[in-house]
Amino acid sequence: MTSSWDGTRYTSPEIFAQESSRIFERCWMCVARAETVQAPGSFHRAEIGTESVLLVRDRYGTLRGLLNLCRHRGARLCTDRRGTLGKTIRCMYHGWSYGLDGNFVSAPYAHDLPKDPAENRNLFPVRTTEWLGYIWLNLSSSSPPLTEQMEPQLDRRFGRADLLTQYTMDKLTTALTKTYEVRANWKLILENFCECYHCPTLHPELSAVLPSFRTGYGTISGPVRQGARFAGHMAGFSMSGRAAAPALPALRTENERTFHSVNLWPNAVLILLPDHVVCLRLEPVAADRTQVTADWLFHPDATAAPDFDPCDAVKLLDLTNQQDFQASERCQLGARSKHFTPVYPPREHVIAYFHHWVDQALAAQDES
Repeated sequence: MTSSWDGTRYTSPEIFAQESSRIFERCWMCVARAETVQAPGSFHRAEIGTESVLLVRDRYGTLRGLLNLCRHRGARLCTDRRGTLGKTIRCMYHGWSYGLDGNFVSAPYAHDLPKDPAENRNLFPVRTTEWLGYIWLNLSSSSPPLTEQMEPQLDRRFGRADLLTQYTMDKLTTALTKTYEVRANWKLILENFCECYHCPTLHPELSAVLPSFRTGYGTISGPVRQGARFAGHMAGFSMSGRAAAPALPALRTENERTFHSVNLWPNAVLILLPDHVVCLRLEPVAADRTQVTADWLFHPDATAAPDFDPCDAVKLLDLTNQQDFQASERCQLGARSKHFTPVYPPREHVIAYFHHWVDQALAAQDES
């Protein structure tokens, strides 16, 4: 398969701006683990396209999505990535204050303000929902629900089997988080996660744990519902081959020695393992830069054990991630060439689905 995409799809600031407005600002985006915004007043700042969003728990424990934009003069309300606000959100410029629900509370000389409707002073709301223990947000008021975006992707990977419920992701806790600054376009990174043709060359350590990856077919590019079995001498997904924790409580027997994964476009990848789950979240920054955050999630009973140590498991995927991101950066360099014309063997057929998904999103009409 030869793609119709040329290098400008990965290097052009203009195309990246279109993706920001038509994909990132219209799709449901995975932005934070729900446990990071748990207590009233706690917040997380998410950057989506051209917008900055505050995810806040109000005093009743309700999750709120609010544009990080003072209604007075447009100052950025919070510049910290996460933290605690107290009882109000206060702009440091002129002291306008808002409740944790985003409603205007007070301002200096408020009696002099124009007699506008109250909603004209409230912070702009953003749609949010919680799924798999993560917060997802959507800047568009007219986009369909999260389920309509995700179900076709889950069906393509797992059929009608509800595999995700076995991993009880909403009940897991974060044992470790790593952030990677990748000098590559977000699509190159996701294309890498669409195939395993590179696995025998790029990932000898990973292929030693998952021997079927040496065929160039991984879980994403293989048959529906099929996972990758651990090598016979491996008890877990780690550098040593030892399991980091007991199997997750709801896991079925057939998955106790199996690696599954699924891409949830446009910005999440799930790696499903017998004793833990890893979620990778992409935050596109520019045409040639992407921040990737990886969370290693374990059952709370495992993390509470006195001898719990996730480092062996983390080391294997961390090495794999670094190998993937270095390869993506090399492709980014190559995309500058006027001769950049990729050819995709059959083992990379999922990339065609991804390209079609992106093209459809970009072809959508602007919202009125």
